[in-house]
Amino acid sequence: MSRKFFVGGNWKMNGDKKSLGELIQTLNTAKLDANVEVVCGSPAIYLDFVRSKMDAKLGVAAQNCYKVAKGAFTGEISPAMIKDVGVNWVILGHSERRHVFGEENDELIGQKTAHALENGLSVIACIGEKLDEREAGITEKVVFAQTKVIADNVKDWSKVVLAYEPVWAIGTGKTASPAQAQEVHDKLRAWVKTNVSEAVANSVRIIYGGSVTGSTCKELASQKDVDGFLVGGASLKAEFVEIINANV
Repeated sequence: MSRKFFVGGNWKMNGDKKSLGELIQTLNTAKLDANVEVVCGSPAIYLDFVRSKMDAKLGVAAQNCYKVAKGAFTGEISPAMIKDVGVNWVILGHSERRHVFGEENDELIGQKTAHALENGLSVIACIGEKLDEREAGITEKVVFAQTKVIADNVKDWSKVVLAYEPVWAIGTGKTASPAQAQEVHDKLRAWVKTNVSEAVANSVRIIYGGSVTGSTCKELASQKDVDGFLVGGASLKAEFVEIINANV
């Protein structure tokens, strides 16, 4: 089954109206591969601005959301709020939410995933092992456990993209080799086949994140089970266009 290549940009806590406006203009006018789905993750405060400026063919994502619709949860935003400004995607379970803030465990990420999907958002669900876990040989154990909690909360897999992001490769300049990325993606797809269904395993997009750049993207994109990227720092630069067009 042919899976549409997916490139997400995670802008993290970067940018202002001027710089993001310039980036949006670059994306709006660039010649982008029409066979690629592009979604940019904006800081929450700029979601409305970005969606209003970004070409309709490009998607916009929030970088996080909470597990309920409203209430006394200072600093959080809900799927309903995200939808209200015309945004249809959310990134959940990013390693920085899991590990930098130390507040998001697998169970909470599962609850957030369920609530986001129930309220009409599509989800980029992040999974990945830390360096000590890889060195201990428990990469599969970690990513399978994280994937299970997400899978338990998904009814419609067409609304979900799995993002494998080895934590040791995020923002470090280290990138999993194409072979390393392919190996984990292949095992993840096999896990989905066994634990969800063969149809979902064939259709779900599993994308790679972790210091993806213009110079590393083509070889990574050529791997059989790498269906795209979740790009951090490089998504704020002109080379993001090159990454989107990695298959051209």
